[in-house]
Amino acid sequence: MKQPGFKNEDSIWRLPHLGQRIIKTAIAVFICLIIYYLRGYDSNSMPTESAITAIICMQHDVHDTSRFALNRFAGTMIGCVWGILLFFLLNAVPTLGREPLFLYTLMGLGVVLSLYTTVVLHVTQSASLAAIIFLCIVISFPDVEAPFYNVLMRVTDVFVGTLVAIFVNTFRLPRKKDRSSVFFIHTCNLVPDRFAQISPRVLFQLNYLYNDGARICLMSEHAPAFFTVQMRSVKLNTPLIVMDGAAIYDADNSSYLQKETIAETDSAVLRNCMNELGISYFTYTIHNNRTCIFHHGPFSDEEQAVYDRMKHSPYRDYLEGDIYHSSEIVYFKIIGSVDYINQAEQKLQHILSRDTLRSVQRYQAETRDIIGLYIYSSSATMMQAKDRLMRMLWKEDALLTSREIFFHPGYISEHDAVYLLHRLENYYEPVWFSFGRTFLDT
Repeated sequence: MKQPGFKNEDSIWRLPHLGQRIIKTAIAVFICLIIYYLRGYDSNSMPTESAITAIICMQHDVHDTSRFALNRFAGTMIGCVWGILLFFLLNAVPTLGREPLFLYTLMGLGVVLSLYTTVVLHVTQSASLAAIIFLCIVISFPDVEAPFYNVLMRVTDVFVGTLVAIFVNTFRLPRKKDRSSVFFIHTCNLVPDRFAQISPRVLFQLNYLYNDGARICLMSEHAPAFFTVQMRSVKLNTPLIVMDGAAIYDADNSSYLQKETIAETDSAVLRNCMNELGISYFTYTIHNNRTCIFHHGPFSDEEQAVYDRMKHSPYRDYLEGDIYHSSEIVYFKIIGSVDYINQAEQKLQHILSRDTLRSVQRYQAETRDIIGLYIYSSSATMMQAKDRLMRMLWKEDALLTSREIFFHPGYISEHDAVYLLHRLENYYEPVWFSFGRTFLDT
């Protein structure tokens, strides 16, 4: 049964909203047309160059627009320079242009020079454009009239298009804000791993959304120390989902709002079995709002490396001896090579197959050769944690809905992380209106 205010995204079909980038692109093209008109051009020619440049350069933010504009302008200049040089050569030695095959050979050489110049100048993103501009300039020889004037106009049009795109993208269009949605984002889409710092661009965009009132819940497979260390500059306004869905954490009050622990009977059986098999492991517990981590068995080289790196954190307690309370165990963790973990999982399969437990393997950020086997309560999942958090928030606002924004397979680059947040922003602040109403599948 659906809870009040819950929006099942899988069962919704809707036309996407009219985004800000679409509106800004249309405005930029219109301005280019007006500038073209004011420059005194007649209706017999079309201002395609500046308009196309504005369309290509219009990106999600000013930073990306400037980058595309620079690439566009660089490619245009390189193509124009080699085109002009070829015109000089053909004008100086007219016999070179009289034989089509020889002329085409010179054009092919010009393409090579245009592409190679982008490599020399380290602007390879402009390579294709440079070659295209070169061909556009010289392909009509010798029928082209006033070639040098045409090259100058082409450069001017590109310059106008890039400036218009950057200018238009600095403005924000009127928006309505979606205060009724809670947006869920996996931190693995924002940073490469738990030891990497969040990039300034991602941090800026994330804090902008938080400060503007967007309800964003960050979800992580790691403990809250991940946020305290890696994202301490993020101004959170919504509880976090941590430990792969095993707990909900309030960063403002440094307290756990809810946790899904492993049943005492299951934890006792697991611990006895691992001890008998000689499997060393970490036990993660929550005690007095602190993450307390106990190690059992002799340290392997892999575990020692993790322990030495993590024990210095002021936000985790690595402890010796027996656990405080067996009722506080959130998960167990076994570290080792792929073969070692597979063997350990096979030995524990008669316990892990219980309906009350779930296990997952994950590569460790410390090294790609080592993986960890994590054992949770079966009710400790991201999906169920989202439902539990929404039930908490519904006590304050029963009309809240949820939406998850994510990429697969995870973090790829800073650009993708920023793009993900722009997607979220488009849902949070759709421009002006959306097409039609929402339709639910029957």
